[in-house]
Amino acid sequence: MIEEVKRNYLEINSINDLKQVINPSNDYLLILLDPINFQLNKFFYKNIGKKHKWVDRLIWDEQRWIDYVSSEKVKTYVLKNKDDLVGFFELIFHYEKNEVEIAYFGILEEYQNKKLGSFLLSEAIKRSFDQNVNRVWLHTCSLDHKNALNNYIARGMKIFKTEIVKI
Repeated sequence: MIEEVKRNYLEINSINDLKQVINPSNDYLLILLDPINFQLNKFFYKNIGKKHKWVDRLIWDEQRWIDYVSSEKVKTYVLKNKDDLVGFFELIFHYEKNEVEIAYFGILEEYQNKKLGSFLLSEAIKRSFDQNVNRVWLHTCSLDHKNALNNYIARGMKIFKTEIVKI
């Protein structure tokens, strides 16, 4: 069955445009995954993505995952509540364009609708601009969480391209 999906591309061009959300509790800690752990990237991809039809990476073998997360261009951040995993984001640095792509971003279902997505997105944007880039961008689609697009816009991102794709 072919489905039409609306994809929006959003960007923010200055840290000054960020409408930041602060950490809702000291129990939440954001960490840069270092050393890398492809199993965590894979875990988040599969568990967050299952409701949103994230399928591209399901066919990746272990070596492809390792190669991806080992790239100097890729940084993964994990949000924890004490020892529990909450969510993550992956940043891809496009050095040649002086920009960062928020490649994947999400909160596990049991932590959704607690304003953690707003906080996590704020942090993703801040960590991106820490690299002195000119632009941070991402794309989202109509299959993503119902609050995704509104969250991106509420944080100060602007739509720069919209398309309909068939999947």
